[in-house]
Amino acid sequence: MSDRLPAFGTVRAAGSSDRRFLTRALARPSLPAAVGLVVVVAFFSLQAPALRTVGGLATVLDVAASLGIGAVAVALLLIAGQFDLSVGVMALASSLLSALLIGPGGWPVWPALTASLLAALLVGVVNGVLVVNTGLPSFLVTVATFLVLQGTALAGFEAFAGSTQVRGLDSAQGWSSAAAVFGSFAEIGAGRFHVALLWWLGATALATWALWRTRFGNAVFAAGGARQAARELGVPVRRTTVALFCLTATAGWLIGTLGLFRLESVQLSNAGLGTGLDFVIVAVIGGCLLTGGYGSAVGAAVGALLYAVARQGITLAGWDPRWFQVFLGAVLLVALLTNGVVRRRLKARPRS
Repeated sequence: MSDRLPAFGTVRAAGSSDRRFLTRALARPSLPAAVGLVVVVAFFSLQAPALRTVGGLATVLDVAASLGIGAVAVALLLIAGQFDLSVGVMALASSLLSALLIGPGGWPVWPALTASLLAALLVGVVNGVLVVNTGLPSFLVTVATFLVLQGTALAGFEAFAGSTQVRGLDSAQGWSSAAAVFGSFAEIGAGRFHVALLWWLGATALATWALWRTRFGNAVFAAGGARQAARELGVPVRRTTVALFCLTATAGWLIGTLGLFRLESVQLSNAGLGTGLDFVIVAVIGGCLLTGGYGSAVGAAVGALLYAVARQGITLAGWDPRWFQVFLGAVLLVALLTNGVVRRRLKARPRS
């Protein structure tokens, strides 16, 4: 699985070694994140020896999996030059809707999951259509979606359920078969590895293949790199943008569903805007440009790992958890500065 971009500019027969290195570096958006991951792993392996155990590895991968699923989808949207800050609240809202249908509604599990997925896709379509038809910034559109979903989910759940929690979902028809898909795990030594890890790896592999091997991937890069030129060349920019918003909505649904089957219950909670920002931050750390046209799914996955190692390393080292915010802000700033250099280099290189 590779995130190697096509070569930039024209081919030169006699290029200097530093120029060849720059070309190779620009062709791999995940490289800075991978270097950062190695440094962070080395540092926290010394500060928190428990991180080197099987249990520590399982905890890191568990954090990275849920974050990575959303970050990979958001990365594709960023490559197309758009934002979605509603992924976190979509995870909350979809799990609450599934729980309401299964518990108080008495629905079998699979129809309830299908209904919540369709509801998530509808939100994705609304986001995408609003962005492409109104020209409004996707940042603002998805903030509005976040507020609407948050209020509807929290108020609606308590109104229909009559409480802030629904239990006993595991007795519903079809729960065991759905739990095998969304809630299974394997215990290896002292570590418990959840099925979310496989979903994350599968999502990363599928997104990588779609970006580099399909027309859809070409349309994603074209939409973010040169939107107007892409439209003039007949690239389906509008359709691609709507599809990507549906993809991020689906990722939110999947994250919520995985959490629902792990806990076998759902409790009313407040998904802050910071949850949605985390997915964007991880994608940027993974090498995606905020201006679009550059990035990779592999980079987003590596960024999720870096995030998880740092968070768990700080916890296991016994540090004040607030230091993680300092670390995250510093890493984000470095990523933004690096991305700025990349953007200037890309603009300076001639196109073939």
